Amino acid sequence: MNIVIFEAEDWERDAVQALSRDHKVTCVTGCATAYNPFPDAEVISTFIDSRLTAQVLAGFPKLRLIATRSTGYDHIDLDYCRAHGVTVCNVPDYGDPTVGEHAFALLLALARKIPDAVGRTQRGDFAQEGLRGFDLGGKTLGVVGTGQIGRRVIKIAKGFDMEVIAFDMRPDTSAAQRLGFRYVAFDDLIAACDVLTLHIPGGPATEGLIGAAQFAAMKPSAVLINTARGGVVDAEALLNALLTGQIAGAALDVLSQEPWLRDEAQIFRSATPPAPEGLRSLVASHALLKLPNVIVTPHVAYDTREAVERILAISLGNMEAFAQGALRHVVGV
Repeated sequence: MNIVIFEAEDWERDAVQALSRDHKVTCVTGCATAYNPFPDAEVISTFIDSRLTAQVLAGFPKLRLIATRSTGYDHIDLDYCRAHGVTVCNVPDYGDPTVGEHAFALLLALARKIPDAVGRTQRGDFAQEGLRGFDLGGKTLGVVGTGQIGRRVIKIAKGFDMEVIAFDMRPDTSAAQRLGFRYVAFDDLIAACDVLTLHIPGGPATEGLIGAAQFAAMKPSAVLINTARGGVVDAEALLNALLTGQIAGAALDVLSQEPWLRDEAQIFRSATPPAPEGLRSLVASHALLKLPNVIVTPHVAYDTREAVERILAISLGNMEAFAQGALRHVVGV
């Protein structure tokens, strides 16, 4: 097969050489774009910064497989893939410890105002005023999504003596009994939690799931943790909730309109710039970055040495299986 690996880091170039024994493999540092110099590619592997729209995918007329090196696949136009016989595989199970630990790192940083405290001491300021935090023990953690990452977060929460409630469209009652949490209705979870943490995929079904109505129903002392996808949270509604005191804080590894935030000049280069509501969301995301009760990390919850090695190994396995006529970790069928 003719394989192109986009968004490839140097260490990945060495690791993918195992494919070169049987396939033509090209590694590219940049993202897949509509300006495609690889029209003969039969397989492409990308990360989430490659927005695989219909326009981009049309530039790969021989494409048979997309092996995304991520769990999420909302950056891929699945309708185009289905219509053109392109198989899409993801990496479903690499990151439950990795993302779960990052979610709690964000929560602890928010609860104890770690960024502010560190910033002060680096400036030689040891004043404690305004740095009083809150304990996690005894607080209620609301977990939306009890897949592998959600369950890992629940395990960690139990170590902090937190009460855990959860919502999932497909409840796992055996996991609830084993881990000691209980399922509740979505609205009940929103109203009862002290910490709301999200572990669900992005896409049309979850777009804007946490919006103005949910923030209005939350405790004023509650905080939001999002390591899922930026679009799950309405950025404008979150900004308003923080500014009006509907919730106390937020810690985010993902933001709405994240590709535009990374490189706003793309707005003027792209053939499909964001709609007006997307621009409002982009401005709201910028405003969130500047609030004192908000912590933002640059979509690195997945990023540990062990996790990225697992991601690449599973992705290579997906491509090898496809070459042998088998299918692994197929999505969007």
